[in-house]
Amino acid sequence: MVAKESKYKIVRTYSAGVFFGEIVSRKGKEVTMKNARRLWYWDGAASLSQLAQSGTSKPLNCKFPAAVTKVVLTEAIEILDVMPAAAKSIQGVPIWAQ
Repeated sequence: MVAKESKYKIVRTYSAGVFFGEIVSRKGKEVTMKNARRLWYWDGAASLSQLAQSGTSKPLNCKFPAAVTKVVLTEAIEILDVMPAAAKSIQGVPIWAQ
């Protein structure tokens, strides 16, 4: 049985940081995402791989700003499927703003 591909992805870029959201298109290293949150700082997961699999166990320590409608990332170097429970965890992190 082939597992259904996750709707949500975590995309790590060369210099723009890490983003969580939905991929609209991909051409080589260029990835366009919608409803994307920058994962500026996370706690409660040892790595992005764990964050994508399990989410965060410390959502109040994370710094995830509000989602943007669309972002074009020009230097994507890693794309991770995000499991449903992990997506719910990431979406549940309060919006970080200053």
